[in-house]
Amino acid sequence: MATPEPILIAPRRRVDPSTTGVAGGAGPSRSWLVRGVRRWFDTSATGEIDASREDRIDWLRATPFVAMHLACLGVIWVGVSPVALGVAAVLYGVRMFALTGFYHRYFSHRTFQTSRAVQFLFALIGASCVQRGPLWWAAHHRRHHRVTDTPADPHSPGIHGFLWSHVGWFLTPRNFRTDLARVPDLAKYPELRWLDRFDIAIPLLLAVGMYGLGVLLQHAAPQLGTSGGQMLVWGFFVSTIVLFHATVTINSLAHRYGRRRFETKDNSRNNVWLALLTFGEGWHNNHHFFPGSSRQGFRWWEVDLTWYGLKLMAALGLVRGLKPVPAWVLTKARS
Repeated sequence: MATPEPILIAPRRRVDPSTTGVAGGAGPSRSWLVRGVRRWFDTSATGEIDASREDRIDWLRATPFVAMHLACLGVIWVGVSPVALGVAAVLYGVRMFALTGFYHRYFSHRTFQTSRAVQFLFALIGASCVQRGPLWWAAHHRRHHRVTDTPADPHSPGIHGFLWSHVGWFLTPRNFRTDLARVPDLAKYPELRWLDRFDIAIPLLLAVGMYGLGVLLQHAAPQLGTSGGQMLVWGFFVSTIVLFHATVTINSLAHRYGRRRFETKDNSRNNVWLALLTFGEGWHNNHHFFPGSSRQGFRWWEVDLTWYGLKLMAALGLVRGLKPVPAWVLTKARS
């Protein structure tokens, strides 16, 4: 499929009446609140940022993230059923593959090719993970590889500590922003830019869909014992939060615990348990030594579910050009 010509986007500076003294403008505190809420829905709703607070958690903008964790407590009231657990598990698996296979190995590292339609489909599924848009994800990950485990790396556990590397860093004004200069190959697609700008849209649709599915099953198959609230809590909130914390263990744990097969300038490690949890991402030392491969489990016994999924997609003609592990890489491995 032909690739469209790049679209250059000039940054636009927004003028806030409350800060310019224009008559009729809202007060500064109200304007701050309005801007903060707008950013929940539109990441382009930027304003002047106090440089002294760029690396502090923006608690107003982080409110939906905190609320999602609290919503998981809803299991106390909605109960549980096999169908709700099954849907939660399926959504975990499908979305983990979208993150590892596409947000990471495709968008961030370009280790294979695919059509624009498949690219958009998995960008859509990835966006439902509530881990922001594909441009934001890829831009931050590309930066991470350039500055891994240095003070410039926002989620190095050795420098910033476990909690910050696991959950704090991406809630700051500095790291909310998408650096389009790092992803010019992706920014030329308007559909990807839309997903990045309105990164809450797809999660909201998924949440509504889960509630609707639960209501439908409650009426059409009451013997399943589920409901709209139960499906919303388990299928969306619990599945999404477990998915999030599993994904970010690669930041917080895979640079501390495990084996270093390759000599790298960072502290990346291979961890079989994290590899199972994240469909192959736990072979992190392998990946940091040679990030250009579609495969992260370099040895046959290193379980890499994402690699198996990509191989299946290649056999079906949905992706192509999977980049292998070069022979010279294996010669550099320690015994």
